[in-house]
Amino acid sequence: MSHSIYNRHFLLRRLHSLLGVVPLGAFLILHLWENAQARLGPERFNAAVAELQQINYLTAIEILFIALPLVLHAGYGLVVIGSGNSEPLRYPYARNWLYWSQRISGIALIAFLALHVSLTRVAGALDPEIYRDLFGYMQQSLSHPLTFTLYLVGLWLAVLHLANGLSTAAIVWGLTTDAAAQRRFGYVCVAFGLTLGIIGTQGLIGFLQ
Repeated sequence: MSHSIYNRHFLLRRLHSLLGVVPLGAFLILHLWENAQARLGPERFNAAVAELQQINYLTAIEILFIALPLVLHAGYGLVVIGSGNSEPLRYPYARNWLYWSQRISGIALIAFLALHVSLTRVAGALDPEIYRDLFGYMQQSLSHPLTFTLYLVGLWLAVLHLANGLSTAAIVWGLTTDAAAQRRFGYVCVAFGLTLGIIGTQGLIGFLQ
């Protein structure tokens, strides 16, 4: 590999990890926190949604800080998958398994996001009345066992992807430079992922009240 290609790969890898943490990781945390308002009832949840809908230049913000970073992050992730050489079945080390769980969860999340965006943003664009009672709309959608299961699996895959991505980003950015530091921060990421997953799960269950 030439020096210029190595430098380009190095910079793209750092950009990829950065986009996964900010803004995408930050958005996931805020999104799950917002959805957790469902635990407090339809009025509280719908009020939170209405407040967000009033943000100035919301569409531009969503395109620049969510959609575009997501496309770049997912696109380079697919490139990494295509060039990957880890073999978890032949070399069953934890790091190898985490590497492939990150890639597999990323592919699954692309499919889940297509479902989620179709049920929310696309449906809302076709019928703006949905946002007048988004709680009721989501309650009806999630009342179907298959839809609820897909959302629950998608939620935990997203949490896994973020928590594992944080651990990897710390290595990529030189924040955890030895095995002991990586192991300690790995425990922090596990605790963070479990906490975020529980919050998200409680939000989903809140829609079924």
